[in-house]
Amino acid sequence: MDDEKLKYQIGENIAAYRKRAGLTQAGLAEKLNYSDKAVSKWERGESIPDVLTLMQLAEQFDISVGDLLSDPNELPGNPGGLEKAMSQVSEKALKRKANKNVILGLSSTLVWFVALLVFVILSSFRVLEPYSWLAFLYAVPANAIVLLSLRSAWHDFRWNQGLITLIVWGSVLSVYVTVLVVFHYNFWKIFLLGIPGQIAIFLWFRMFRPAKGAPEEKENG
Repeated sequence: MDDEKLKYQIGENIAAYRKRAGLTQAGLAEKLNYSDKAVSKWERGESIPDVLTLMQLAEQFDISVGDLLSDPNELPGNPGGLEKAMSQVSEKALKRKANKNVILGLSSTLVWFVALLVFVILSSFRVLEPYSWLAFLYAVPANAIVLLSLRSAWHDFRWNQGLITLIVWGSVLSVYVTVLVVFHYNFWKIFLLGIPGQIAIFLWFRMFRPAKGAPEEKENG
């Protein structure tokens, strides 16, 4: 089956079952923990949900995954073709998810390898050796930045709030410990900077969170 045709018919089915359930795109997106833009792309056939999301959609609409994959304009009578299409979608979705997890794992490994390299180099100098372990402390916010960048590039925003929070407080803690260890100064006031930062993070994600009953996004074309 042609991939574009499959995307289009899945999108049509999602839109039809969503409307039958009396949900807006924003309402459905909130239930799935996705953005309404993602739902809009599914319904326009520009992208396709992964297999786990298809299962969530089927459960939400009280239907089977096969109902989402079937051609809305075609009479039933070829179950073998449907099973084959389901298998293809599942394999591609699982492979895509596995590839992303591998990339995330390799990226995190690279960050900690660099931290280990910095630790080894600093440990080679007698003057810097007592502070060499700080490299691992800075690796925490650095790793969060890498994961945030990759997930944002993939339009996966589910963990962004937590990652940004980790970046803010990880950076504040790293600076605090560095000043305390190197200069023996208890610079505790730096933690006050994290409070408005945390409030800003909360309000930012609150602002873009789809509201219940919000009007759905207009679809192009």
